[in-house]
Amino acid sequence: MRRAGVVGAFWTILMAAALMAPALALSAEARAEELVLKIASVAPDQTPWAEMLKRWKKAVEERAAGRIKIRLFLGGQLGSETDAVLRCKRGQIQGVASSTGSISSQIPEVNVLELPYLFKNATEADKMIDGVLAEPMKEAFARAGFTMGFWNENGYRHFAAKDKFIKSPADLRGKKMRSQESAVHLDMWRALGASPTAIPQTEVLTALQNGTVDGFDQALLYMVAANWHTSIKYLTLSGHMYQPAVIAYNKAWFDKLPADLQTIILEEGKNVQDFGRKKVRQMGPTILGVVKAAGVEVAELTGAERAAFEKAALPVRAMFRKKAKPTAAKMLDLVEGALKR
Repeated sequence: MRRAGVVGAFWTILMAAALMAPALALSAEARAEELVLKIASVAPDQTPWAEMLKRWKKAVEERAAGRIKIRLFLGGQLGSETDAVLRCKRGQIQGVASSTGSISSQIPEVNVLELPYLFKNATEADKMIDGVLAEPMKEAFARAGFTMGFWNENGYRHFAAKDKFIKSPADLRGKKMRSQESAVHLDMWRALGASPTAIPQTEVLTALQNGTVDGFDQALLYMVAANWHTSIKYLTLSGHMYQPAVIAYNKAWFDKLPADLQTIILEEGKNVQDFGRKKVRQMGPTILGVVKAAGVEVAELTGAERAAFEKAALPVRAMFRKKAKPTAAKMLDLVEGALKR
C-alpha cells in the first residue's frame, strides 16, 4: 500500500507537470514577444534621424545584454506618421518616432510646440521642451496611453512653391498648400490666406506632381530626404514654425517591462537626444546646398516681411486657446510666462 501510494503520488506530479508545460511555454513565449521593441518612423535611412535611432538601438541592446531586441522600420515602411502613431497607441507596435505634428492626433497638447512664431530660435525651444514643459508633457503622453521617450527635431519649417516665392501673406491667398494633418497647421494656413489640404507625408510627392497642391512647408532635412524639393522651384526661408520630433512608446507595453530595462531605454534615449538635435542643425547649410544644386531658387525674408507673417499668424494662438484642452492652454501660459513676451 505504501509503495502504491508513492507511485500514485509520482504519477499525479507527472501529470500536473505535463498539464503545466503548455502554459509555461505560452508564458515564456509571451515574455519573449514583450521584449521586442518595434519602432516606426517615416525618416529615410541614411539620415540624421536614422543614425540617431541606430545609435540608440545599439546602446540599448548592448547595455541590456540581449534581453531586448529593437527593430527599426524606417522610411514609412509601416505607413504614414499618423498611421504609425495610431499603431503604437493600439499596441500593434511598441514605439514610434514622429514629428509633433503627427503625434498631436493622439496627444493634442503637443500642438502648443508648433504654434507659429512661438520660439525665436532653437535655444529657446530646447529650454522650454527640456525644462518648463518636461513634466506637463510627460503627463500628457501618459494620459493618452504613451510613455514619453526622448526628443529630436525636424527643425524650422519653410515655405516652398512651384510658381513663385512666398514673401507675404498675399502670395498665399487662395494658393493650394499641403498641410500636415494637424489643427495648428491647418489654422495657420487659413490665417495666412491659403487653401490647405491635409495630406500624409507618404503622398505629398505625388500630390505635387499631379497638381493637387501648389506647394508646402517643411524643414530642410525632411524636404530633401523625401525628395520633395525636386517638385518645387521656389523656397522661402521663412522659419515660421519650429517642429520638434519625439520618440514614444506604448505605455501598457512599457509598464510591463522590468524596471531596469525601462531605465536603460529611457537613459540611452536621453544620451542620444543632444546628438540628434546637433546633427540636424549642423547639416542645415549642406542641405540648403543640395536644394540649390537641384535648381531651386532660394530667398530669405526681410525683417519687415517676417513681421507681416507674424502679425497675420497671431490669431492662431487665440484659436488654439479657444479649442485646446485646459492642460494645453496651461502649457501655452507656462511658455509665454517663461519667455516673457
